[in-house]
Amino acid sequence: MTLFDQLLGIYQRGGGDAYFGEAVTMTEHGLQAGWFAQAAGGSDALVVAALLHDIGHLLARAPDDIAEWTSDAQHELTGSRWLARQFGPEVSEPVRLHVPAKRYLCATDAGYFRTLSPASVHTLELQGGPMTLAETDAFAAERYGRDALLLRRCDDQGKVAGLKTPDLAHYRPLIERLAHG
Repeated sequence: MTLFDQLLGIYQRGGGDAYFGEAVTMTEHGLQAGWFAQAAGGSDALVVAALLHDIGHLLARAPDDIAEWTSDAQHELTGSRWLARQFGPEVSEPVRLHVPAKRYLCATDAGYFRTLSPASVHTLELQGGPMTLAETDAFAAERYGRDALLLRRCDDQGKVAGLKTPDLAHYRPLIERLAHG
């Protein structure tokens, strides 16, 4: 079974579920984030990272109703570990950092918090809230921090009901080219 076939199976099993309090499915959210990353001129690796950034939610399920979440699901860690076995750090590291990127932006960009959806505000609280000064300094030193910030912005954009994007098959050549062996 190819990596793309594995991904297709993962998304077929859970990707049709609603994306935690948003007006899109899990698959639509990933497709939109990938599409926005491509439109923003992101590298091929960043496009794949944006496409797959929430795979951790599909690998380790959380309650469907975000109001029931009482702790952080840490999907970015689950997803980045899985992706690191399939791709290089240029894909897995922005995924690992996309939640810290939200916390960083809340601490460093005065207007960013107002752009968050209610579901994202709820998870921000569970994820530790805006970063401290020491945390922002550490994040700024991360090798893939800038990529994670772009991924985060694409993640935030990728919640548009009815937006038409390319399907998963569109990304197969990128996935296959960037995958290990």
